Amino acid sequence: MSKGIYVATIESNSGKSVVVLGLMRMLLGKTAKVGYFRPIIEDVEVGEMDNHINTVISHFDIDINYKKTFAFTRSEVLDLYNQGKSGDVIDEIIKKYKRLEDRFDLVLVEGTDFSHENSSLELDINMLISKNLGLPVIIVLHGDGKSMKDIVDSAQLAHDTFKEEVDVLSIMANKINKEDIEELKSKLAERIHNGTDIRVIPKIRSLASPTMKEIVKALDAKVLFGKDMLNNQVENFGVGTMQLRNYLTKLKDGSLVITSGDRADIILGALQAHASKNYPKISGIVLTGGLLPEESILKLIEGLSSVVPVISVPGGTFSVANDIGKVKSRIYAENSEKIRTSISTFENHVDTDKLAERLITFKSDIFTPRMFQYNLLQSALRDKKHIVLPEGYDERVLRATARLVNTRVVDITLIGEQEKIQSLIEEYDIPLDLNDVNVVFPNQSEHFDDYVDTLYELRKHKGVNRQMAQDMMEDVSYFGTMMIHKGHADGMVSGAAHTTQHTLRPALQFIKTKPGVNIVSSVFFMCLEDRVSIFGDCAINPNPNAEQLAEIAISSAKTALDFGIEPKVAMLSYSSGASGKGEDVDKVRKATEIAKSIAPELKIEGPIQYDAAVDKRIGKSKLPDSEVAGEASVLIFPDLNTGNNTYKAVQRETGALAIGPMLQGLNKPVNDLSRGCTSDDIYSTVIITAIQAQDL
Repeated sequence: MSKGIYVATIESNSGKSVVVLGLMRMLLGKTAKVGYFRPIIEDVEVGEMDNHINTVISHFDIDINYKKTFAFTRSEVLDLYNQGKSGDVIDEIIKKYKRLEDRFDLVLVEGTDFSHENSSLELDINMLISKNLGLPVIIVLHGDGKSMKDIVDSAQLAHDTFKEEVDVLSIMANKINKEDIEELKSKLAERIHNGTDIRVIPKIRSLASPTMKEIVKALDAKVLFGKDMLNNQVENFGVGTMQLRNYLTKLKDGSLVITSGDRADIILGALQAHASKNYPKISGIVLTGGLLPEESILKLIEGLSSVVPVISVPGGTFSVANDIGKVKSRIYAENSEKIRTSISTFENHVDTDKLAERLITFKSDIFTPRMFQYNLLQSALRDKKHIVLPEGYDERVLRATARLVNTRVVDITLIGEQEKIQSLIEEYDIPLDLNDVNVVFPNQSEHFDDYVDTLYELRKHKGVNRQMAQDMMEDVSYFGTMMIHKGHADGMVSGAAHTTQHTLRPALQFIKTKPGVNIVSSVFFMCLEDRVSIFGDCAINPNPNAEQLAEIAISSAKTALDFGIEPKVAMLSYSSGASGKGEDVDKVRKATEIAKSIAPELKIEGPIQYDAAVDKRIGKSKLPDSEVAGEASVLIFPDLNTGNNTYKAVQRETGALAIGPMLQGLNKPVNDLSRGCTSDDIYSTVIITAIQAQDL
């Protein structure tokens, strides 16, 4: 069985990086440990890293030494071939690959870039490498500037050529005009019909646009201002030679302004246009001729609060413009936006489940955090839900929203005034288009009066009059919760800027608990290096009694099942088995007995110490006949003090990712965030909330 996959192309600028990034994301969600290998890389300066390798291993945090990720540079291969030592090349590549194969469950191998003239040699080398490594191949080609016939002919030729030597799993045609996708799929299926998977990926403008960083490198330019904004994408460029009043009308979003360094009017006008709400945002300014503005102008620019990159080059204006037109965009490690766009594009146009079934021919007992997060995303995508985020003015919430919109995993409602949210998006430079989300302000909503009437009817027996209900409904937590109650949203995530009590009070008042549930509790998904454990309750109940502890255990076991984790429940205490005495351990012992009587099919052990619950050696020595000892996946803490401190200690000391808290027991999902949460925490919690909503 193959332990690797080879990604090859037949031409330069194929967009192979999109496929590699998408595959790596997919494989890390399905396989415990994935390695990355490039048999041959481009020549690099001493001390520099190959861009492909740096991007992949840094973004996915792959634990691998850089020198082990490749075998040769292009020059080294050519030297050996010229010496008649082509066999030595293959021998070394096999040796390096096998070392990775021994360490990883699967290795993603990326072929050469075809960035030089001798494409026939590269084609032969790639086929030879994939054949000698015994790897199936995914072939990537592009359709940029090609006719439909040329694309189909190239695809068939590539397929037939590789098929003579290796197993071709998939043909992926990249950079295809959206209007041609379906027709191209049909034509490729007519020509290649032996079971090879055929995928067509559209041209994405943002991926084709170079960044200021790439232009600086291509022109060997000096950066005068805006070094922290070199990831700005250049959507188009234009030469500024006319008078300012005329040039301003030529600006477009993402424009790169090219002008002589002594044209202070164009320079300052372009910067002012960028700051104005009435003109498009520019990506940067190129000053040509080796000329710099006068000292007074430089001082003025330096004092601006936000400056796009301003760079200086010695060449003439029109020759520089020609050079910029030749710059090819690439994906690099620092440009996380392009990486996310690449992954999202791949996942939206490739059946990852079907491809994974063909790629992965083995099973692993290890359930890694990446596998868990990938499975979460796939689960949420199967039944898209609508989540409301009441804290629409929080930067972290807006960044998480941008990422959620990009992955198309949920529909989002932000609560807040649209103009203020738009202003914050611009201030924080967040790539979020409010046309892609629903924005609502409570007392401006068409549902506001209905929500007030509903709250009044639900709470009038508690002394709430209609004016009080109106005041309460202007609160974002009450409004968001009422959206769920009325079926206008499926779940809510809040708490980044509010207390737990503020978030949960309306949920407890009118969402209420599920039938048979007496207590709302919480769990964290603790993503450790080689497993995902559930910790409960670490956020809600300070000192649950035995009956409540039993209910928390049963709810947490159900959560584990719902999220693909086999529940083996450990009821934690300072003593294991029957030896311990005392009020606290007796409470845990009683809770275990209650849980067993309610759910006799549940694998549960208690009281048990933490080390005996998670360490097989210790577990078997203390409780040799237990089904749970040493293998616990659900850990129930006796009180909030123990649970909260333990989850934070594990998180900080091991580097584990803690997703949550996720609330259990409510009729509809409402989840509370920590006020110290990150945008990643919000992103993960929203996805979990969406999955919870699928069960309703």
